[in-house]
Amino acid sequence: MIEATLAERFPEVELVDLEVRGGSGGTLTLFIDRPGGVDLELCGAVSAALDDVRARYSLEVSSPGLDRRLRKPAHFAAALGREVAVKLASPRDGRSNFRGVLVAADEDSVTLDLGDGSATLPLPDIAKAHVVYNFDKDGGRRE
Repeated sequence: MIEATLAERFPEVELVDLEVRGGSGGTLTLFIDRPGGVDLELCGAVSAALDDVRARYSLEVSSPGLDRRLRKPAHFAAALGREVAVKLASPRDGRSNFRGVLVAADEDSVTLDLGDGSATLPLPDIAKAHVVYNFDKDGGRRE
């Protein structure tokens, strides 16, 4: 419902992620993005367009920030060649956390080069994933 409302009123805005804290009546945080970035004015307009959601939740609207989660196949495809961290919902061969270079992504799975091998992880098994940014000692980002 939220994606449909955003597509109709703000076609350039993507709902990147959402988070519910405290169950029904708790806080719903929407993470949105658009070409050129997100500003306070856009967050306010999106919030105002979702009156029915605000009646049920305390609504927060934000940009995904530097630690934006990778959720959809398109998010992973856009991160090909970058270092990512992945946490699985359930351990696989005794391991839940993976970190490596994303070398392949499709509608069903992602493949990471772990340096000492590779791991292909089904998308439904991924609880959380994000690009890893490394910063040099002067505060600059390096990839």
